[in-house]
Formats: sequence, C-alpha cells, structure tokens
Amino acid sequence: MNTESDKEQFLKEFGSDYGYPNAPKNIDEIRATEFKRLNSTVYLDHAGATLYSESQMEAIFKDLNTTVYGNPHSQSSCSLASEDIVAKARQQVLNFFNASPREYSCIFTSGATSALKLVGETFPWSSQSSFMYSVENHNSVLGIREYALSKGAAAFAVDIEESTHLGESESPKSNLKLTQHHVQRRSECGELKEGTTGNAYNLFAFPSECNFSGRKFDPYLVKVIKEESERILGSSQYGRGCWLVLIDAAKGCATDPADLSKFKADFVVFSFYKLFGYPTGLGALIVRNDAAKLMKKTYFSGGTVAAAIADIDFFKRREGVEEFFEDGTISFLSIAAIQHGFRIMNMLTTSSISRHTASLAAYVRNKLLALKHENGEFVCTLYGLLSSEMGPTVSFNMKRPDGTWYGYREVEKLATLAGIQLRTGCFCNPGACAKYLGLSHLDLLSNIEAGHVCWDDRDMLHGKPTGAIRVSFGYMSTFEDVMKFVNFVENNFVILSSNWSAFHLSSISPPVEGIGKAAARHFLTSITVYPIKSCAGFSANQWPLTSTGLLYDREWILKSTTGEILTQKKVPEMCYITTLIDLNLGKLFLESPRCKEKLQIELKSNSLATGRDEMDIQNHRDVGAKLNFVNEAQFLLVSEESIADLNSRLKSNGRKSTGGQAVQVGAMRFRPNLVASGGEPYAEDRWRHLNIGGKYFTSLGGCNRCQMININPEAGEVQRLSEPLATLAGYRRAKGKILFGILLRYENNTKTKSDAWLRVGEQIFSNGDSN
Repeated sequence: MNTESDKEQFLKEFGSDYGYPNAPKNIDEIRATEFKRLNSTVYLDHAGATLYSESQMEAIFKDLNTTVYGNPHSQSSCSLASEDIVAKARQQVLNFFNASPREYSCIFTSGATSALKLVGETFPWSSQSSFMYSVENHNSVLGIREYALSKGAAAFAVDIEESTHLGESESPKSNLKLTQHHVQRRSECGELKEGTTGNAYNLFAFPSECNFSGRKFDPYLVKVIKEESERILGSSQYGRGCWLVLIDAAKGCATDPADLSKFKADFVVFSFYKLFGYPTGLGALIVRNDAAKLMKKTYFSGGTVAAAIADIDFFKRREGVEEFFEDGTISFLSIAAIQHGFRIMNMLTTSSISRHTASLAAYVRNKLLALKHENGEFVCTLYGLLSSEMGPTVSFNMKRPDGTWYGYREVEKLATLAGIQLRTGCFCNPGACAKYLGLSHLDLLSNIEAGHVCWDDRDMLHGKPTGAIRVSFGYMSTFEDVMKFVNFVENNFVILSSNWSAFHLSSISPPVEGIGKAAARHFLTSITVYPIKSCAGFSANQWPLTSTGLLYDREWILKSTTGEILTQKKVPEMCYITTLIDLNLGKLFLESPRCKEKLQIELKSNSLATGRDEMDIQNHRDVGAKLNFVNEAQFLLVSEESIADLNSRLKSNGRKSTGGQAVQVGAMRFRPNLVASGGEPYAEDRWRHLNIGGKYFTSLGGCNRCQMININPEAGEVQRLSEPLATLAGYRRAKGKILFGILLRYENNTKTKSDAWLRVGEQIFSNGDSN
C-alpha cells in the first residue's frame, strides 16, 4: 500500500476538514511539538481517555510552581486566589456548553460517574415517578435506576429511532420515535393508578454520543421529552408528569458539546480527561438552577453549611447551588489546571476538532467496509452505521473466510504487538453491546452462566462475539495513525489464499493417534522447577514427581503487605528472585539483588508424601487435574528445535532489541518445566500421549502465549519488547491463540513405576511408541 497516494486521495475528499489549516498549528506541527512521547505508538482509544499535550502540562507546572493556592474555605490571600481561579473555571465550563450562569450552575465532582450518582441520589423520586433511559447508555447511567426503583418509581429503557429524511414541513422533533421496553418495578404499592394527576417528577437520560458505536443522539430529544412526552410515548401511562432531562456528555463533549442555550437540558455530566487528557479525577455536573431547587440532599459537610450546632438538631445550608452540593474541599489544584486544557480547545475550536476527527473516522469506516477475503466474503461488520450522524468512533468485529468470528482479544493482542492501542469488549455499555451484537436476554444469561463477566478473556461464546473492537480518534490523531491501523488489519486478518485454511500452518495441527513410529528420537534435555510462582526457577538433573507435577513446583506465591498476590505481570522484577531447593537438606533458598541476606525456608519433613496441600480444579479443557499455583497445567514442555526455528525467523526478520542487537531467545524465556530435543521443529504439536522413562503424560494442547514472553530479564533490567510474540503471531496463530510449547498432565495412576522421578537424558516416546 502506498501511503503517500492514499493520503492524496484522502485529502481530496477530506482536505477541508482535516488538519486545522486555519489554526496557529496544523496537525503535523501539533504532533511534532506536543506529542513527541507517542513516537511509534498509535493511540486509538480517545473514547477511553484522550491525551494531554506537552505545552498544557508545562503551563500547569509553571502555574503551580509560581502561584500559592490555598484551601478556598478560608479568607487568606492564597485562599482567595483559589476561589478566584475556581470561579473562572466554572465560567469556562458554562461557556463551553453555551450555558448562561443565570440559568445554569457548574458543580465540580470527581468525574462524570460521580455527577450521575449525585443526580440519582438527590432526584425527587416518588412511587409516581419514572426513570426512562436510552438502551445505549453507559453503566454509570444505568446505575441511577437503583435509586429510582428503591423509591418505588418505574424504570424502563427505550430505543430511539430517527428518520434520515425529513420533509420540508417536518421538524426534527417529528423525526424521533421512542420504543418502550419492559417496565421495571420493585414495589407493588408504587403501581400507577388510573387518574393520576401527573404531578410527579420523571427523569429521562440519554448520551450525546454512544461510547459503543459512536452514534450521535439528536439534541432535540430534550425538547421532545419536555414538550411532547405523552405523544411520543403513545398511550403509555408513564409519559405523564413533569420530565427532566439528563445528557451524559462524557463521550460526546470533546467534539460536540451540548448547546444549552438551544436545548435546555436539566443536567449535563462530563469528565475533563475526556476533553484534554488532564486532570483525571475531576468532572462536573451542569445543572439548571430550577432543577437544582428540586434536588433533595440529605448529607451536609463543612463546605455546604453556613452554620451548624454540634449537640442539637440544627444546621443552616449555604445558599449557592455549587456550595450546596460540593461536599468538602473541592480539588482546587486540579480545577486550576483546566484553564490550560480549555486554551487548547479554544485555539483549535470544537467545530474544527469535530471535522478533523470525523474525517478520520469516516475514512476508516470506508476502508474497513471495503475489505474482502479472496473468496469474496467481507471481513468487517461495523456497528451503528444506520444512524444519521456518527462521532469519531468506529466499532466493529471481523470474520474469517468461512464466516466464523475472530475473537476481539486476538485482535487486541496483535494490535498491542504492532504498537496500536485500541479497546475491546462492551465498553461498560451492555445495552448497546447486546443491541448491535444481536444478543438476546437468553444469550446474555447463558453467557453469564458460562462464567463470562466484564473484563475477562471470553471473547467468544456459543459462536458469537461477546464484545467488539473499538478505535476512536482525538484532536491529535493523524492520517498516518489511521493508515497504520488499516494496514495492520489488512496484514493480519484479510486472507488472500483461496484456501483460507492455509492461513493456519500445518505445524499447528491437532494430535493424531498412531503416528511417530518412524519419527526421530526425542530426549529430555532439561528439567526446571519454579518453587515460587513468577520467580526464577532452578535446573536439576533429576527430580521427583507427585500428583501435582514436579515436587514443590509453584507451591508458593508471594503476597504484598495488603494481601495481593504478586506475579510478573504486575511486578516484572520478580524474575530476579532466584530459588534453589536442596532435597538432602530439606531447605528452600531464596536470593534477591535487593536483599543482602539469603533466605532459607525449612521444608516439611513429610513433603515427599501425598499429604501436601493441593487444590482440585477443573481447567478450561474440561480435564480434571490437581494443581498448585500454576496457570493452566502441571507441566509446560518446549523443544530446542522449535526455539531454534523461532530464532532463525527472528534473525531473518531483522528483529532488533532496544540495544540494537538481534533478538534471540533461549528456552527459559518461555518458563518451561521440560525441554526436549530431537526431530523436527514443532513435532510436539502432534503429540497426544508421552512416555518419559516409564512415566506417562497426556498432552492438553498448545500453550497460548501472552506478552510475558516479551519481557527480557537477561539485560540487567527488565526490558519490554515486542518480540518474540510478534514473530510468533505471524506463523503460530490459530483461532485467536498464539501457540508455542505444549501443556502436559502427569498420569500417575496408570503404568507408573514406583521410582517416580524424571531424569535428564531419558528418551521421550510419543503417541503409542514404546521402548
């Protein structure tokens, strides 16, 4: 692909929108001066958090280093400086949303979620109230439902549809249609009765932009709900009463902030890190002053009362809306920082940011929609495309030529190796996720019963994706970012062979019974025991076997002072903790470069017996096995020939370490218990049953590799590289897994010799071979 010619075509179509041609700095200058830290990183998760600029942080540090800000709950000059900067920040927020201070107030919170919680807990719910919300709302909005239901109110989701074509006489309001879902209630006594006068207060919540699909919602929803709720909800009895409207602007505010002079929502919530990256832990609730008067707040704090008496039931609240709702001392130093973020937004303008990011998203959508496998099948399924307006977010999944889905975790793993940061899953938006993926309630409950929860790795269940892949763009995103991402998708997921199964090399093949009679001879060349999970192991020429595997292998773990289990994923430096067990002395020796003394631990005298502590678990292959603190199986075996082949590929690919040397890996990079030699590379993939010196083992299949094998512990300091996983991904990938080495289970109950030891040099017989 020729990036230069692609960019020329892109600029022909989007040149007037892309790159801030009328701003003091264009996009190339912005990236070169403000985001040098990105270097080779392609950051495409601006819906999760956008990035702060260098000049923004420099201005913040200069401000904090030259100004003394005191607690604003005081009258000192330093406190008055804080009070002044907070007042200016409130006005900046209101200006950003075009909200008059006569109508609206800005309440600072710890983020959008905290602002939503504040609305939910202070809203004037009653048994006659309704909480209506778009099905495409974030979990933080759905959580308001708990407050409503606990007060006996009704709650229900709605699908919002809009026609893409309006007649000349039609208004945007008549363009919208709401379809009501099942009504939820928890209190029978709260059922609405015919003839209700409609004096109750109701709340409707919708996002300005869906964080799952990027769909933008028409702000005319504010007027529709406030003025025509009974008409648009049809004969529903829940359309009566006084409706207040909440906009979740957390996703949409960076490119299309709500105009509160036109669409007078009662509540708007957002977080500042979604706007300009820093500060985190700070957001705001913009509340219409008339709506604030209805909110019922119980708790008071030092900052929210004008007076209180300690030993009698008396207090007097402060009168200002902000003072009334901001408990405790607000984050005044973080608030002082937001002026420098707004300076960037004002310099570029939100309209220019919107056009810039929309051009990139439109280009990606067009490119992904056009991708086909050689057999003519489309690669990508995109979500939300039927909406009339889309934000700078592209959500999709991908299929193989045979119609099966690629797992989104596979995509995320390979993207990380390519230096591309994106997000996968449901993005805390279960309604949109189910809607666009076509998951029924039965599907969702079935997935939950199968153990699927948010943040796990179960990207496919019952043949369907449980989430999606999302890329999203910010004001500093570039066309070059886009092309690197598109090239990544084409190179890794578009199958050009008419026989798509050729994508999976024959080296990754299922075990076959009966082969191996004429195969080369294989020998056990190394045994390694890892007494403490994630710490370094030690080699032995021979070692006892037990029902859990090698004696003492991963029998201990390290915990932090708070009780958290420590692993190399969290603390890579654990690889420098060395271990050694002397069976004759009955001691475990530990040594760390950070400790002056070597630690000695006495082992149990009866530890060779079978009465040691064990955990009975069921692994993901549905094979029962006794394990200690291992991840998947009792043993991991790799072969010297497979490692040699990998190193040859690394060399031919010209892979270099951070020091400029060619990347080469040893067996210990994979933390195996057993190393075999002899035969062809990857012969172990075909092994099903093994006999090593009269001890019998069953192969549980290939070991799915993660980025832990990219940590290089041999350089004196932990180095995080992209290799060897990136190279393995190119030829050892099958159905979402990158396989290297095999997992084994010890079959100690059948044909086992009384001398249950493994010894280096013993011959390995596989799949029915005999000695």
